[in-house]
Amino acid sequence: MSDQDLKEQVLKIISDHRTGILSSVENNKPHSRYMTFYNEDLTLFTPTKMDTEKIEEIEKNPAVSVLLGYEEKGQSDSYVEVSGTTSINDSQALKTQFWDKSFNKWFNGPEDPNFVFLQIQPETIRVLNIHDEPPKELTLDH
Repeated sequence: MSDQDLKEQVLKIISDHRTGILSSVENNKPHSRYMTFYNEDLTLFTPTKMDTEKIEEIEKNPAVSVLLGYEEKGQSDSYVEVSGTTSINDSQALKTQFWDKSFNKWFNGPEDPNFVFLQIQPETIRVLNIHDEPPKELTLDH
């Protein structure tokens, strides 16, 4: 499988699965939680509040892992494991682009200063559970 084919498969899995698991590091231990993800050409974005422990965790250690996929048929579903670094993105254009009315539960609209995105820049993406094949890895140069 070529890198381009693998990238297309990764993009399909990411695009088909909005909910995933974000793992950050807290006191040298993994800390995982479900999040909503958006993507732009393999860069992931997940909305959060500026005043959460996630922000404190990534300011101390920006290394994160994301799992997306594996939620419909269970054991036969392909999924991706994204390893990368994260930063805070408070771009108003991004907040407007990805605003969803369901966010009203947490934010006072897309202009809310407490509404930010974690931007995850992948370094390695592994695709697992592809038709009983061994995992495939896509390494990204930045």
